[in-house]
Amino acid sequence: MKTLENLKNCFRKLQGVGPRQAERFTLHYLRAPEAEVAALIEALLEARKNVKYCTECFNYSEADLCPICADKSRDKSILCVVQEAKDIEALEKTKVFKGVYHVLHGAVSPLEGKNIDNLKVRELLERVQNSPIEIKEIILATNPDSEGEMTALYLADLLRGLVGKISRLGYGVPLGAQLDYIDEMTLTHSLKGRTDL
Repeated sequence: MKTLENLKNCFRKLQGVGPRQAERFTLHYLRAPEAEVAALIEALLEARKNVKYCTECFNYSEADLCPICADKSRDKSILCVVQEAKDIEALEKTKVFKGVYHVLHGAVSPLEGKNIDNLKVRELLERVQNSPIEIKEIILATNPDSEGEMTALYLADLLRGLVGKISRLGYGVPLGAQLDYIDEMTLTHSLKGRTDL
């Protein structure tokens, strides 16, 4: 049925949703009360209308500045560059980072046709060059995959000389793991990124 396939295809476009999960979502909303379906539609339309990019970091926000950029207690001299807005939430859960962020909205991916022009790189450069506060460090917190690595290397070359320090998130052995269960790539990065005790 074309109508059901169209709805399934809409759910399939969501990141991490496979065919079976898309089918479950489709069947759920077919059986759901009219009020639940209307609430979903209303929430989507309201989000599209009210949510925009933060003018500083390009995180999602309902105001010109997101809550992190608007927070005067944050250290604006340390800038953490992430691939996606959801990465901010993961880093914020640690309660360790007190700087500010910049969201690229993707990574360089030649296979997907995504190059540097599709990302918020120009905005990052302008932000660094025009910052009223000297940016002491940029942390490149892109994903530890080929696209994330390629993006981090490109950004490091681009930003070198504009800031005092460019760093990369450490890779390593997860706490509580046994070495014989860790893959070679993780162990290689762990050995290269070892620290003094």
